[in-house]
Amino acid sequence: MPEFEAVGAVRDFVETGGDVLLLIAFVTFVMWTLLIERFWYFRTGHRQEAQRVRELWQARDDHSSWNAHQIRRMLVSEVRQKLERGLGMIRTIVAVCPMLGLLGTVTGMIEVFDVMAIAGSGNTRGMAGGVSKATLPTMAGMVAALSGMLFSVQLDRFSREASEHVADVLEIVHE
Repeated sequence: MPEFEAVGAVRDFVETGGDVLLLIAFVTFVMWTLLIERFWYFRTGHRQEAQRVRELWQARDDHSSWNAHQIRRMLVSEVRQKLERGLGMIRTIVAVCPMLGLLGTVTGMIEVFDVMAIAGSGNTRGMAGGVSKATLPTMAGMVAALSGMLFSVQLDRFSREASEHVADVLEIVHE
């Protein structure tokens, strides 16, 4: 029954770290859902969009006028917007994760102070539980933020390079 042991370990981890860990887990799940969706878009949707834009541009007779320049800028901007969709939300979640960890730290320290106020500083077992509730959410928030930051930086780079590539493909003819 290894799967039951894993569930028990997760339950113990959440009990030790407090309810803030559930919030961090939910926010991390949302972040990773957005990250996976963006990677999926880069693998599938962007290729179709780049092809569509390339075909629209090649179907035009005029590639040199002021209007053509503006249409090219619009097409590249549309591609860039689709590439960057959701990246702002991912960056926001990455920034929020450490703050949620800090929230867990504060609630854990409040528990330590409550134990100290009720039982005095001699109750080390009660204080240790509060210290666990203070440190585990901090670690969880930092791990979530670091993982999201690593992949969001990669997505930013992909987005920038892909939009530059589309801009390079849509050639302007200088007369």
